[in-house]
Amino acid sequence: MQRVADTRRTAHARVLIAADKFKGSLTAVEVAEHVAAGLDRARPGTAVEALPVADGGDGTVAAAVAAGFTRHTREVTGPTGGRVTAAWALRDSTAVVELAEASGLQHLPDGVLAPLTATTRGCGELIAAALDAGARTLVLGVGGSATDDGAGMLSALGARLLTADGTPVGPGGAALADLARADLSGLDPRLPGIDLVLAGDVDNPLTGPKGAAAVYGPQKGADEDDVRTLDAALTHYVRVLADSLGGRVAEAAEAPGAGAAGGVGFAALVGLGARFRPGIEVMLEVLGFAAALDRADLVITGEGSLDAQTLHGKAPAGAAAARARGVDTVAVCGRLALGTDALRQAGIRRAYALLDIEPDPERCFSEAGPLLERLAERLAEDFLT
Repeated sequence: MQRVADTRRTAHARVLIAADKFKGSLTAVEVAEHVAAGLDRARPGTAVEALPVADGGDGTVAAAVAAGFTRHTREVTGPTGGRVTAAWALRDSTAVVELAEASGLQHLPDGVLAPLTATTRGCGELIAAALDAGARTLVLGVGGSATDDGAGMLSALGARLLTADGTPVGPGGAALADLARADLSGLDPRLPGIDLVLAGDVDNPLTGPKGAAAVYGPQKGADEDDVRTLDAALTHYVRVLADSLGGRVAEAAEAPGAGAAGGVGFAALVGLGARFRPGIEVMLEVLGFAAALDRADLVITGEGSLDAQTLHGKAPAGAAAARARGVDTVAVCGRLALGTDALRQAGIRRAYALLDIEPDPERCFSEAGPLLERLAERLAEDFLT
């Protein structure tokens, strides 16, 4: 591919690197480090500020820590019932809790998927830890889950979800088919006093053809029969909760974000008083993107794949905010699947892809760091003087 240099360069630029992870190869922090290294080789002395970002999924806590939050850990219940060590972050009275830290796919023993039985109990235990530490605002990032239930999270926070014989329902989404009675009166009394923000990048309802089981169940190992089982169980779950809490339950089940993380969104909306917001918007606020943008002449954003999903709430969406401030934005990525018009619509002047300099996808994964440094050198030659 012939490369045409950009004629509008930024002299003595202050560069803000605000990119997400390259999933499977580099964390957001590592992306920023490699981009900074490439810029420094090409244009030594360039002032660079790194602000790794996340959209509520994997890496959200790491991005918060890189932005100055304090990292905390707690041993909690993993998705299959074993104990796992999970991290969360706190700054002043704002906590960032990442569901994947407690209930994510990475915690499945030997990587064996468990779509019917995986539990979100550990996520509730992390929320309790943040409350214990004095959190008054709590951002709950809900990507990367191994689960198709939100009931475990509610149970960990004091809800009683019982079968017909009065015993607690079993773990996971399929067990909700046995739910006979729901009592949420025992939920942690501190919850009404906090601002709980459900930060996600999906707007699916809880059930139905666009619901949690149908759309995301297969990613967690559910076959067609499992999807039907889970969707029926979640539908029953809604009916039982509606008997206890009234009509707002059915409304919440259809609300955008209810299907996030296999139903954690619904549980947070109904039981925890959460409000749903696009994860990238929330995280850019929490991480201090606006203030960093005030100090920048050029923004470098990016993620592993720049594609149609990028235009619907992914990390590079921050480019639109930069454009509104009159700050140029360029992007780095592993794979580019957007044309010039779509990039321009997103506020991105130009995108640089690893596949442009290394056509072998496997090498792009295994050697992403050094390749990204080469891309950053090209970017510096085009945009910095």
